[in-house]
Amino acid sequence: MKTPDYFKRNLYIERIRPFVNTQMIKVIVGQRRVGKSYLLYQLMDEIRANDPQVDILYINKELFEFDSIKNYTDLIQYVREKRENTEKKCYLFIDEIQDIQNFEKALRTFFAEDGYDIYCTGSNANLLSGELATYLSGRYIEIKVHGFTYGEFLQFHHLEDNEDTFSKYYKFGGLPYLVHLPMEENFVSEYLRNIYNTIILKDIVRRYNIRQVRQLEDLALYLADTIGHLFSANRISEYLKSQRINMQPKIILEYLNYLANGFLIRRISPTEIHGKKLFRIGEKYYFEDLGIRHAIRPFRADDIGQVLENLVCHHLAACGYAIAIGRNDDKEIDFIAEKSGERLYIQVATTILESKTKEREFGNLLAITDNYPKMLITLDTIEGVSYQGIKQIPIRKFLLEQE
Repeated sequence: MKTPDYFKRNLYIERIRPFVNTQMIKVIVGQRRVGKSYLLYQLMDEIRANDPQVDILYINKELFEFDSIKNYTDLIQYVREKRENTEKKCYLFIDEIQDIQNFEKALRTFFAEDGYDIYCTGSNANLLSGELATYLSGRYIEIKVHGFTYGEFLQFHHLEDNEDTFSKYYKFGGLPYLVHLPMEENFVSEYLRNIYNTIILKDIVRRYNIRQVRQLEDLALYLADTIGHLFSANRISEYLKSQRINMQPKIILEYLNYLANGFLIRRISPTEIHGKKLFRIGEKYYFEDLGIRHAIRPFRADDIGQVLENLVCHHLAACGYAIAIGRNDDKEIDFIAEKSGERLYIQVATTILESKTKEREFGNLLAITDNYPKMLITLDTIEGVSYQGIKQIPIRKFLLEQE
């Protein structure tokens, strides 16, 4: 097949490239419409560049021509029929594989036959779980793909970094298809609302057989209104009761897992700064795509603090950091970000022009006694400001430079 034009996402290709031509199954996961298919196209073109006669087989379960592949036996039969040369390695690409019933059994079969280099994508965080994960332990690599970082957004849309462009990014989000739409709220919101409905109905309601769809949507709306707040299922249950919505804490926790598995939201857990204790309460939730958040709960000016936190969280995740909330006695650090054995401590504030805000945000960072970098990210555009060695960094500068 001839691949369509695409924007090269080297951020992810560089993570996958070391595993090309290995027996490791490459599992690419992420929210719908973040560009997983186009990442496969880029990989196929790289493989063809090294061997123009390579045997590549591509299956996309979102296309009608592959609708007959319903379950794992259909998949095995299709691949065996279409494979060009059984003596030659087959590069097998399967898009949205979770739509094939018991696909795990087919992957296990292909893996055992040792004649395939396998790549698959899915829109569920628990794509490989249960039996397959046990059977293939240590034999697959998972790569999470996210919507555009701010830098990618600028490149893809051919825009310059300025306040107007930045506001478009945090209002409309980073889904690639936006390049085909007028950058106007009504057009973008309608598209993003459709993506939200697909995630809710196809990736969550259908997958988990949920009957109370309205309750699920009420919870999503609540999360959209409380980005970055400490979470309590009991407190949410009580609040929803005040709105005449009856949801027990147990159901709330189940629905939260479903929303996270569908990549609508991202769960961040708290941990002790000096030690390895991970807390099971006091989690925070952020949206995978702010544009989708604003499609279900329109942006208001006083949201900007929550939006900045969400932007930083998304950027750190896209850059491959493991993220946690920091607890240091009675002080909280917005994000602890770790990658390659290094660590960053990050506070996020709209502005520190008020002395109380400055004392609180810098004070929480100063209370940390180790020597890892500490930074305060704000909407303020002043650069080069530091306080006792802690840098204050404008949000746009952080999003373009910190990788």
